Amino acid sequence: MRIVSETQIAELKKHEREGDLFCVISDAFRVFARTSSNVLGSAWAFAGAIFIIVVWALTGPTFHFSDTWQLIINTGTTIVTFLMVFLIQNTQNRDAKATQLKLDEIIRALKGARNQLVDLENMSDEDMKKLGEQFKRLREKAERRAISREPAQAE
Repeated sequence: MRIVSETQIAELKKHEREGDLFCVISDAFRVFARTSSNVLGSAWAFAGAIFIIVVWALTGPTFHFSDTWQLIINTGTTIVTFLMVFLIQNTQNRDAKATQLKLDEIIRALKGARNQLVDLENMSDEDMKKLGEQFKRLREKAERRAISREPAQAE
């Protein structure tokens, strides 16, 4: 399985030629974050983390469970967690944006769909609350219609 696509590599090279440093860094981080997410989210990475913890735990008696021994695992996990937050957030933001764009396209393509729902994530909280209330009323109305159409149950 190829993690980095030919399109991504071509895009990186295009930005390099244009000399747009911010785009080069942004694209490189995007590719790095996606690749890291795929690798570090695998079963092998989890098994490796378990292995490191087991090795660390087994060395405890050798180092008399000292403060330095504890500090090693604490420092390591803190650094990894700190860096992973950025990688996870980047990939999650991109996935959410891609999903949003796909949904926007579906809304645009469907006849009768309300185009006001496109870019819904940019609405104010008050407007979202009003829209939520509209959908709640629509659901309740549909439920009442469904109940009135049901045949009477024999007792």
